[in-house]
Amino acid sequence: MTTDEVLAGVGPRLRQMRKDREVTLAALSEATGISVSTLSRLESGLRKPSLELLLPIARAHQVALDELVGTPSAGDPRVRSKPIVMGGRTHWPLTRQPGGLQAYKVLEPKRRQEPEPRTHEGYEWLYVLSGKLRVVLGEHDVVLTAGEAAEFDTRVPHWFGSTGEGPVEFLSLFGPQGERMHVRARPKRA
Repeated sequence: MTTDEVLAGVGPRLRQMRKDREVTLAALSEATGISVSTLSRLESGLRKPSLELLLPIARAHQVALDELVGTPSAGDPRVRSKPIVMGGRTHWPLTRQPGGLQAYKVLEPKRRQEPEPRTHEGYEWLYVLSGKLRVVLGEHDVVLTAGEAAEFDTRVPHWFGSTGEGPVEFLSLFGPQGERMHVRARPKRA
Protein backbone atom coordinates (compact mmCIF):
# COMPACT_ATOMS: atom_id res chain seq x y z
CA MET A 1 0.00 0.00 0.00
CA THR A 2 1.41 3.39 -0.98
CA THR A 3 1.57 6.43 1.30
CA ASP A 4 -1.13 8.16 -0.76
CA GLU A 5 -3.44 5.14 -0.37
CA VAL A 6 -2.86 5.09 3.41
CA LEU A 7 -3.53 8.83 3.67
CA ALA A 8 -6.68 8.57 1.51
CA GLY A 9 -8.14 6.08 3.99
CA VAL A 10 -7.61 8.32 7.03
CA GLY A 11 -10.56 10.70 6.39
CA PRO A 12 -13.26 8.02 6.09
CA ARG A 13 -11.77 6.22 9.12
CA LEU A 14 -11.91 9.46 11.18
CA ARG A 15 -15.54 10.07 10.19
CA GLN A 16 -16.57 6.47 10.98
CA MET A 17 -14.78 6.54 14.34
CA ARG A 18 -16.46 9.82 15.31
CA LYS A 19 -19.91 8.57 14.24
CA ASP A 20 -19.44 5.22 16.03
CA ARG A 21 -18.76 7.17 19.22
CA GLU A 22 -21.73 9.46 18.53
CA VAL A 23 -19.55 12.57 18.74
CA THR A 24 -20.41 15.73 16.81
CA LEU A 25 -17.82 17.76 14.90
CA ALA A 26 -18.42 20.58 17.38
CA ALA A 27 -17.74 18.31 20.38
CA LEU A 28 -14.58 16.89 18.76
CA SER A 29 -13.46 20.42 17.93
CA GLU A 30 -13.87 21.42 21.57
CA ALA A 31 -11.97 18.35 22.78
CA THR A 32 -9.07 18.76 20.34
CA GLY A 33 -8.79 22.50 19.76
CA ILE A 34 -9.06 21.87 16.00
CA SER A 35 -11.65 23.95 14.13
CA VAL A 36 -14.86 22.31 12.89
CA SER A 37 -14.02 23.25 9.29
CA THR A 38 -10.55 21.62 9.53
CA LEU A 39 -12.06 18.45 11.02
CA SER A 40 -14.67 18.39 8.26
CA ARG A 41 -12.01 18.81 5.55
CA LEU A 42 -9.91 16.02 7.14
CA GLU A 43 -12.88 13.65 7.13
CA SER A 44 -13.80 14.45 3.52
CA GLY A 45 -10.21 14.09 2.32
CA LEU A 46 -9.88 17.73 1.32
CA ARG A 47 -7.11 18.23 3.88
CA LYS A 48 -4.11 15.92 4.26
CA PRO A 49 -3.71 14.51 7.75
CA SER A 50 -0.64 15.51 9.75
CA LEU A 51 0.70 14.45 13.13
CA GLU A 52 -0.20 17.88 14.46
CA LEU A 53 -3.87 17.12 13.68
CA LEU A 54 -4.00 13.37 14.28
CA LEU A 55 -2.39 13.29 17.73
CA PRO A 56 -5.11 15.38 19.44
CA ILE A 57 -7.82 13.38 17.66
CA ALA A 58 -6.25 10.09 18.82
CA ARG A 59 -6.12 11.45 22.38
CA ALA A 60 -9.76 12.60 22.24
CA HIS A 61 -10.92 9.16 21.00
CA GLN A 62 -8.45 7.39 23.34
CA VAL A 63 -6.98 5.24 20.57
CA ALA A 64 -3.49 4.59 19.26
CA LEU A 65 -2.38 6.66 16.30
CA ASP A 66 -2.17 3.42 14.28
CA GLU A 67 -5.95 3.05 14.52
CA LEU A 68 -6.44 6.44 12.88
CA VAL A 69 -3.91 5.82 10.16
CA GLY A 70 -4.86 2.18 9.57
CA THR A 71 -1.37 0.84 9.15
CA PRO A 72 -1.30 -2.14 6.80
CA SER A 73 -1.06 -5.60 8.32
CA ALA A 74 2.32 -7.27 8.33
CA GLY A 75 1.04 -10.16 6.23
CA ASP A 76 1.98 -13.79 6.52
CA PRO A 77 5.34 -13.96 8.33
CA ARG A 78 6.10 -17.52 7.24
CA VAL A 79 9.10 -17.96 4.97
CA ARG A 80 8.35 -20.48 2.26
CA SER A 81 11.54 -21.32 0.46
CA LYS A 82 12.79 -24.25 -1.51
CA PRO A 83 15.88 -26.13 -0.36
CA ILE A 84 19.12 -25.36 -2.18
CA VAL A 85 21.70 -28.11 -2.59
CA MET A 86 25.30 -26.86 -2.83
CA GLY A 87 28.37 -29.04 -2.52
CA GLY A 88 26.33 -31.91 -1.10
CA ARG A 89 24.80 -29.73 1.65
CA THR A 90 21.12 -28.85 1.70
CA HIS A 91 20.34 -25.26 2.73
CA TRP A 92 16.86 -23.96 3.60
CA PRO A 93 16.82 -20.13 3.50
CA LEU A 94 15.06 -18.75 6.58
CA THR A 95 15.17 -15.11 5.49
CA ARG A 96 13.47 -13.49 2.50
CA GLN A 97 15.36 -10.23 2.09
CA PRO A 98 18.58 -10.25 0.08
CA GLY A 99 21.63 -8.65 1.68
CA GLY A 100 22.10 -7.97 5.36
CA LEU A 101 21.59 -10.75 7.86
CA GLN A 102 20.93 -14.17 6.29
CA ALA A 103 19.70 -17.27 8.14
CA TYR A 104 19.79 -20.88 6.93
CA LYS A 105 18.92 -24.30 8.25
CA VAL A 106 21.59 -26.64 6.91
CA LEU A 107 21.75 -30.43 6.59
CA GLU A 108 25.26 -31.82 6.08
CA PRO A 109 25.27 -35.52 5.14
CA LYS A 110 27.47 -38.11 6.82
CA ARG A 111 30.83 -37.83 5.05
CA ARG A 112 34.49 -37.39 5.79
CA GLN A 113 36.10 -34.39 4.17
CA GLU A 114 39.51 -32.84 4.34
CA PRO A 115 38.99 -29.30 5.72
CA GLU A 116 39.76 -26.51 3.27
CA PRO A 117 39.61 -23.33 5.39
CA ARG A 118 38.56 -20.17 3.54
CA THR A 119 38.15 -16.51 4.39
CA HIS A 120 35.71 -13.82 3.30
CA GLU A 121 34.06 -10.68 4.69
CA GLY A 122 31.36 -11.17 7.26
CA TYR A 123 30.46 -12.69 10.59
CA GLU A 124 28.87 -16.09 11.22
CA TRP A 125 26.99 -17.78 14.02
CA LEU A 126 26.31 -21.56 14.04
CA TYR A 127 23.90 -23.51 16.24
CA VAL A 128 23.78 -27.34 16.11
CA LEU A 129 20.29 -28.85 16.10
CA SER A 130 21.34 -32.52 15.86
CA GLY A 131 24.46 -34.53 15.16
CA LYS A 132 28.05 -33.33 15.44
CA LEU A 133 29.55 -30.40 13.55
CA ARG A 134 33.30 -30.14 13.08
CA VAL A 135 34.49 -26.54 13.05
CA VAL A 136 38.01 -25.56 12.02
CA LEU A 137 38.71 -21.92 12.86
CA GLY A 138 42.27 -20.67 12.61
CA GLU A 139 44.33 -23.02 14.82
CA HIS A 140 41.22 -24.44 16.54
CA ASP A 141 39.62 -27.74 15.52
CA VAL A 142 36.50 -28.42 17.63
CA VAL A 143 33.37 -30.55 17.51
CA LEU A 144 30.02 -28.98 18.40
CA THR A 145 27.09 -31.14 19.49
CA ALA A 146 23.33 -30.47 19.68
CA GLY A 147 22.63 -27.30 21.63
CA GLU A 148 26.11 -25.81 21.18
CA ALA A 149 26.88 -22.64 19.24
CA ALA A 150 29.91 -20.95 17.73
CA GLU A 151 30.48 -17.45 16.41
CA PHE A 152 33.36 -16.04 14.44
CA ASP A 153 34.65 -13.39 12.12
CA THR A 154 34.79 -14.98 8.67
CA ARG A 155 38.04 -13.20 7.86
CA VAL A 156 39.65 -15.89 10.05
CA PRO A 157 40.32 -19.03 7.97
CA HIS A 158 37.41 -21.38 8.69
CA TRP A 159 35.69 -24.58 7.60
CA PHE A 160 32.83 -26.63 9.02
CA GLY A 161 31.23 -29.94 8.15
CA SER A 162 30.30 -33.44 9.29
CA THR A 163 32.61 -35.38 11.60
CA GLY A 164 31.99 -38.40 9.39
CA GLU A 165 30.07 -40.17 12.17
CA GLY A 166 26.63 -39.15 10.88
CA PRO A 167 24.66 -36.28 9.38
CA VAL A 168 24.51 -32.93 11.18
CA GLU A 169 21.71 -30.40 11.14
CA PHE A 170 22.47 -26.81 12.13
CA LEU A 171 21.40 -23.20 11.85
CA SER A 172 23.71 -20.67 10.25
CA LEU A 173 23.34 -16.91 10.59
CA PHE A 174 25.58 -14.86 8.38
CA GLY A 175 25.91 -11.11 8.18
CA PRO A 176 28.19 -8.46 6.77
CA GLN A 177 31.15 -7.44 8.89
CA GLY A 178 30.04 -5.36 11.84
CA GLU A 179 26.57 -6.91 12.17
CA ARG A 180 27.01 -9.06 15.25
CA MET A 181 24.38 -11.72 15.84
CA HIS A 182 25.51 -12.58 19.36
CA VAL A 183 26.52 -10.45 22.30
CA ARG A 184 30.15 -11.12 23.09
CA ALA A 185 31.32 -11.39 26.68
CA ARG A 186 33.75 -8.76 27.91
CA PRO A 187 37.34 -9.98 28.19
CA LYS A 188 38.48 -10.73 31.69
CA ARG A 189 40.63 -8.02 33.22
CA ALA A 190 44.09 -9.04 34.26
